[in-house]
Amino acid sequence: MEGISAEVQTLWTVALILGVVVVVAVAALLTILVMLVRTIDRRVATIKATLAQAESNTSYTELINTTAEGVDAVLAEGLEHHLFLGRVLDKVRS
Repeated sequence: MEGISAEVQTLWTVALILGVVVVVAVAALLTILVMLVRTIDRRVATIKATLAQAESNTSYTELINTTAEGVDAVLAEGLEHHLFLGRVLDKVRS
């Protein structure tokens, strides 16, 4: 490199080093981006599965009213038996 001055060689060396640093930085940032996208993709799949499970868990909500009516009927019947037995047992004890 006889025709190139020391200053030009230094500038080229600095430029090449900066180029390598930029390439390594870009590669590192792209790797981080790919990892984050994979993480987001996995979490989206998990949320989708959770939402599907929630949908199946709530698909029978229309039965809540029917069940509530049945429970009310059982409680009313139980109250009638309680009142009847209370009257009968009071008469027997007397």
